[in-house]
Amino acid sequence: EPTVRTELMEQIPPIAIFLQESRPKFPTAFFEYLMPIVVRYLTDVNNQVRKAGQEALLILLEQDLVAQSDIENKVCPILLDLSAPDSDDEYKVEAVNIICKMASMLSRTTVEHMLLPRFCELCSDGKLFQVRKICAANFGDICNAVGQEATERLLIPKFFELCSDSVWGMRKACAECFMAVSYTTSPEVRRSKLSPLFISLISDTCRWVRQAAFQSLGPFISTFANPSSAGLYIREDGTLSIRPSAQDVNSNSCQPSNNITVMSSSANA
Repeated sequence: EPTVRTELMEQIPPIAIFLQESRPKFPTAFFEYLMPIVVRYLTDVNNQVRKAGQEALLILLEQDLVAQSDIENKVCPILLDLSAPDSDDEYKVEAVNIICKMASMLSRTTVEHMLLPRFCELCSDGKLFQVRKICAANFGDICNAVGQEATERLLIPKFFELCSDSVWGMRKACAECFMAVSYTTSPEVRRSKLSPLFISLISDTCRWVRQAAFQSLGPFISTFANPSSAGLYIREDGTLSIRPSAQDVNSNSCQPSNNITVMSSSANA
């Protein structure tokens, strides 16, 4: 029964945490018994079971409970199979979504060598606009996961494609994550390539794209600032913040703080 498998999957993370805390007594129980179930349920015929498996996997990754060898030898190959060009549409959309979510939890080497080539392929998926939209919405997170060199060499050309996509929702998603992409690049790329690209979005024919671009204008401009003098920095959660100066910190004034936070995610745009 799918409901039984779904309930089972929801219990996997707490069981894994218990085994982690009791590792001397159960040194290999998780890797031998539980991890294979999680991997198998990623391809379950029932979508609710698959969703529960995906959520369980993300929790396990977030808690650092999955060994690097299991990630590279068991999890990534399954996701690459599910996101292959000839894969079922529903499976492909789900696989792309989980690849994007797990990228920030894996090592840079794993993401760059195992997942980045497939992500670049999916950015140009001409069959499913849903796949391209997931890629566009998570583009900043992928850039942050792989760093400047891979971003400029492999991802920026794909970002240009998505910013000129025929579906306006794609261009809007790109506008919303523009600051995160810009922050990962060098000042030269930011000035010579991303600035003209941003102008095209702020002049887009669709008003929803223009509105999203204008909302990202301030955060994008802030990426040109010198962090040491302006105090601008990006937190781990993707928010742009201003660090108070030493004078502000030492001041005994009752004036309100000048700290501000500008959310870069589309959900808080």
